[in-house]
Amino acid sequence: MAEKDIAEKNLEALNDVFADIVNVLLFKGKRIIQEDELEADATKSMFKADGKIHEQERDVSKFWKNGEIRIAILGFENQTVQDYKMPLRVISYDGASYKKQLLDKKLDKNFPVATLVLYFGTKNRWTAPKNLCACFEIPKEIKPFVSDYKINVFEISWLDDETIEKFQSDFKIVAKYFQTKRLNADYKGSKEKIKHVDETLKMLSVLTGDDSFEKVYNESNFSKKGGVTMCEVVDKIINKGRFEGKQEVIRNLIESNVGSLEQIAAWVKLPVEEVQKIAEKVPVRG
Repeated sequence: MAEKDIAEKNLEALNDVFADIVNVLLFKGKRIIQEDELEADATKSMFKADGKIHEQERDVSKFWKNGEIRIAILGFENQTVQDYKMPLRVISYDGASYKKQLLDKKLDKNFPVATLVLYFGTKNRWTAPKNLCACFEIPKEIKPFVSDYKINVFEISWLDDETIEKFQSDFKIVAKYFQTKRLNADYKGSKEKIKHVDETLKMLSVLTGDDSFEKVYNESNFSKKGGVTMCEVVDKIINKGRFEGKQEVIRNLIESNVGSLEQIAAWVKLPVEEVQKIAEKVPVRG
């Protein structure tokens, strides 16, 4: 879980990506927030319960500044599955931010807090509560006196093409991938250059549970090329899968003593040298 959080934060915590996500999801693509107006906020906060101090942590949080003046706090929470207690979580994070302002004696002006829940589920729409009162069975006698609190949920896999095209950062790649996966379509990637290759591929790996993206990055010279396209990444993944499939076939043929190395190489359409390397790893039976 810690690795998952770190990988998500690596991409979303980049100011250009963070600003892009907020501008598209909140402001319909208008460039209201500039990346140089963002400042990292401490994601951890403390609360006391059962006589003990506990720690809670947002996924990503930024101050939005106008010059030296902080005018808002914006935070992200990433979900790959629905959380039916999400409003409670969000209000605890937001409340911690307001509590921090309350205790800051040097603060001249208070500022609002907004949290965006980014839901990456591909099987079902978000049906979990989107407001605090939906989390409880509230007696009708006290219902008029219970304050509600709504949360902002954005279903990334269900974004339409028009919205996805408004992204200008690498988050467009992430959004398009999840939309394609939700539609059960064949993902071929795009020809747009990836700016943050490592962070983007790691985020895709952890959110999907498929480590092919990260493996291909680690085994290639992508980082030295100064940017690649998702078309190139997908091609690498496909070729790697084909090669690994051929390796299994070669092992089975060798263990069954079917054909010489030269014959096997011809059957699987690989150089004899490659077949020889694989053969050397097959245990000799006594």
